[in-house]
Amino acid sequence: MTSATQSPEKSNQTATWLRGLLTIAWADGHFDPEEQALIEDVVTNDSGSSFDTLTFQPISAEALAKGLGNNPHTAENFLRTGVMVALADGVYSSAEDALLESFCQALRIQTTVVDSLRLTLDGEHESMPPDSEATDKPHRDPLKPVRQWLDGLDIQDPEVARFLCKMIPPQCPFERDITLFGRKVVHIPPMCKLNPLYEQLVGLRFKSLSYLADECHEDISAYI
Repeated sequence: MTSATQSPEKSNQTATWLRGLLTIAWADGHFDPEEQALIEDVVTNDSGSSFDTLTFQPISAEALAKGLGNNPHTAENFLRTGVMVALADGVYSSAEDALLESFCQALRIQTTVVDSLRLTLDGEHESMPPDSEATDKPHRDPLKPVRQWLDGLDIQDPEVARFLCKMIPPQCPFERDITLFGRKVVHIPPMCKLNPLYEQLVGLRFKSLSYLADECHEDISAYI
C-alpha cells in the first residue's frame, strides 16, 4: 500500500509513470474534444503529487527508464498499464506500437508481448485464417499469452489507479449508427466487439477501484 505522503523518490517515480502513460495516450495524435477534456481531467493535480500538468512533455524512453528505477517488477507493471492505455480506445496503432517497443528496450523487458499485440494492428486478429494444422487450442488464440500477462498486473499506486479509472470507460460504449442526410453511412459496433482485450481492461479497472476503496479508503463513487 502506498502511503498518503510519498517520499521524493516515490513521488518522482509516480510522476514518471504518469508521464509515460500520457505519452502513450497521445502517441497517435488523434483526439476529439471529449478526449481532450478527459486528458485534462486525468492529469489534474488534485492529489499533491509532483506531477506538473502545466509543463507536461512526452517522456523519452531513456528518461522513463531512469525515472522508474531498476526494479524489474516496477518496469513490467508499468508496461502492463501502458498496454492497457494503448488499447483503451479499442484501437492499437502503429505509433503506439513503435513507442511501446522503444519503452520495452529501454526498460530491458522482452518484447514478446508487443510482438503479439501487432496481430491486432489493422484488425489482423479478426482476419487471420484458422490454422488447419494446429490441433492445440492455445495456438488458435495468439493473444492468450498477452491476456494472461495483463491479468497479472498488481496495482500499488493510488495515482496510477485513479488514472486508469478515468481512462478506461466504466462500461462498454453503446453501438451507434452515423447518418448523413438521413441515410446511414457507417455502423460503429460497441467497443467490447472491437477490442480483443476488452475483458482485461475491465479487469484492470476493477482492480484499480478495489485498490482505491479497500487499501486507500477513498470514495470511488466519482468513477462509477
